[in-house]
Amino acid sequence: MSETTADLVERLAVRHHAPAVFRELLALGPGAMSAVRAGLRHPDAAVRYYCARFLDHYLAPGELGDLIGVLDDPVAGVRVAALHALACDKCKTGDKPDRAKALPDALRILADDADAHVRAMAIEVVGRLVHESGAARKALQTAASCDPSPAVRKKARWYAPGGPIFNRTRPRLRRAV
Repeated sequence: MSETTADLVERLAVRHHAPAVFRELLALGPGAMSAVRAGLRHPDAAVRYYCARFLDHYLAPGELGDLIGVLDDPVAGVRVAALHALACDKCKTGDKPDRAKALPDALRILADDADAHVRAMAIEVVGRLVHESGAARKALQTAASCDPSPAVRKKARWYAPGGPIFNRTRPRLRRAV
């Protein structure tokens, strides 16, 4: 009997099976999407974590709302995986997410999340919009000067105006020919 994608997602809860099952789901690609989306609401945090990681590879516009919903997960590691899926373009096989839809949640997380690692990952989402959003610029400048974590302050300085990542990602003006 062959396992369904829902069975595979359920097996993500078994710690010693999870890495191999995750690779199987990645190999199935978008065909596993409905089971993965359901897994984002699974009672086991490991399942939610791996499902958010799956979306890092196969995020489509229809799943963006589900992924944004995971940003309120009670487990910090799940929130980090969801933020990474929103921030990272290297892993994506399809369209890039519309981060502007996630900006209000990323700003809230950067300002209020109790976990420094989560706040640091939120910087990457906010930092992707720093050139288009005054709110993103202000939040990064505030985090750079006021965050209780030295690591978060340092990372925020990289993305804030004048920082090395800000300067590297600045839109370039095209010269008239």
